[in-house]
Amino acid sequence: MAGSCASEGLPSVEERRCGPLIVTEEAELLDDLLRLCAAAGAVPEVRHGPPAERGGWERAPMVLVGDDAASRCRGASRRPGVMLVGRDQDDPDVWRRAVEIGAEYVLRLPDSESWLVDQIANAVEGVGRSALTVGVIGGRGGSGASTLACALAVTAARSGRRTMLIDGDPLGGGIDVLLGGEESDGLRWPDFARSKGRVGGGALEESLPALHGLRVLSWGRDDEVIVPPQAMRSVLAASRRLGGVVVVDLPRRVDESVVEALAQLDVGLLVVPGELRAVAAAQRVASAAGMVLEDLRVVARGPYTAGLDEHWVAQALGLPLVGDLPLEAGLFSAQDSGVPPGGNPRGALARFCKAFWELADSPGRFAGVPARSSWGAVS
Repeated sequence: MAGSCASEGLPSVEERRCGPLIVTEEAELLDDLLRLCAAAGAVPEVRHGPPAERGGWERAPMVLVGDDAASRCRGASRRPGVMLVGRDQDDPDVWRRAVEIGAEYVLRLPDSESWLVDQIANAVEGVGRSALTVGVIGGRGGSGASTLACALAVTAARSGRRTMLIDGDPLGGGIDVLLGGEESDGLRWPDFARSKGRVGGGALEESLPALHGLRVLSWGRDDEVIVPPQAMRSVLAASRRLGGVVVVDLPRRVDESVVEALAQLDVGLLVVPGELRAVAAAQRVASAAGMVLEDLRVVARGPYTAGLDEHWVAQALGLPLVGDLPLEAGLFSAQDSGVPPGGNPRGALARFCKAFWELADSPGRFAGVPARSSWGAVS
């Protein structure tokens, strides 16, 4: 069943939620506020006074009024989210001006910069439904987890979902290679390895390579880089705030950074080949991941050894079955021609992923449903 192609439909800056309204004529203060908005991934509107057009003052998610512009904002309507911002730590009249414009907060820079970045990001990105976040883990080496992660992301993007694919396995060779984008411009994990505070979702999205209608965070080609847990936490949280779909390709080992990733998943998919040794290996992976991730499910993959099928594999692991991952002829040769996993909408892999996302869209499938509850398999 063919899906509609949305590969050229990446969200633009104009399609993102608008940023704060900044009201100031002080050049140094404006430079600081623009820098903080950029750190939060927001595109602000700058005025010298309250907007003349009707609703312009009220429509902004928040209003940052410079000390120099407070007198010009006295007649503006009262609304939440107004902040009076300046640099003079000893100004005795600041509280009077704040009352006159109905400001909720009085901020002095640079002391309040970190807090203000968080508030800007909250106002711009913190409203709305978080992304459905799916992790894919191999039950053993060579199980096809990265292929499935790519196919899920490509299929989600083709259906029009806002999609981000995150490579959580530093030893996997780079998931951008599977997408044919190893030479694409954009940031990789080494650029985010030192991230400790909040990462702006919009800024993150626009900094990553755009491939097949989705954004991809992969590893570089240099020496192995260790991503600290706080960096993994910040990047994944920023990705989820954008909404849509986030797919994470995870390693089989569970270290502190992987724990951070597992904690933010809505559901995990454990890819298990249909053989006894693979099931035995997958049991150890499931045990480790299950200590953090409540909702872990099985994707079985043939061919199966005698007496085994997808239901046996799921029952042996004691986990719900998502379905039997189909084999797709010519998959690797198609990659050599620039077609990523799931790139052929009529292929068996794309049909499997399409059915998965349709199932995920069903009410209650991932929202508060216990992992051990009955859950229809993808056919």
